[in-house]
Amino acid sequence: MSTRDTILQTARNLTIEAGVVPSMDVIARAAGVSKGGMMHHFTSRAALVEGIAREAILDMDDALDTAAAQGTAVETWLRLSASREEAALYRAMSIILTDHASLTDTLLQQAAESTERWERLFAAETGDPVTATVVRLLGDGLLLNTLADDAEHDIDAILQWLDRRSGT
Repeated sequence: MSTRDTILQTARNLTIEAGVVPSMDVIARAAGVSKGGMMHHFTSRAALVEGIAREAILDMDDALDTAAAQGTAVETWLRLSASREEAALYRAMSIILTDHASLTDTLLQQAAESTERWERLFAAETGDPVTATVVRLLGDGLLLNTLADDAEHDIDAILQWLDRRSGT
C-alpha cells in the first residue's frame, strides 16, 4: 500500500472511530509518517477530507459493481446506507463537506456522476428508472436515520416490498 493510501485508510479509520476528522498531526502519527510527508500528499485538511470522500465514492462504486454482477445492487445499497460505519464517516465529514468553499468542483462532479451511475445499476436490476430513483432516495433516507441514531431498519422487509412492487 502506498504512503498516500496508508494515510487515507488511517484517516478514514480514525474518523469513523472518533466521530470527527482528526487533526493532521494525529493522522500523521497514526499513519507512521512525518507531518511533512503527509503534507506532501495532502496540502490541507480540506484536501485530506476530499481524499477520504473520493475513496468512499470509489469503495461504493466497487461494492455496487460487484453486487450488480450478482444481481444484488439494490440490497447492497440499502444495507450499506444503513450501516453504522458509513453513517459515522458521513457524520464526521458532513460539516466539512457542507462548506462548498472547501470542495472542488471535481469532487462535486464525481459525486453527481456516481449517483447517476448507481441509479443506472438500480434501474438495470429493477427494470424501472423511477424505482431506481426511489431506491437511491430510500438509501439516502436510511443513512440520515442512521445518522440520527435510528439504526433499527428492517432492510429485509423493505426489499420484500420492493420485490412486490417490481413483480420479481
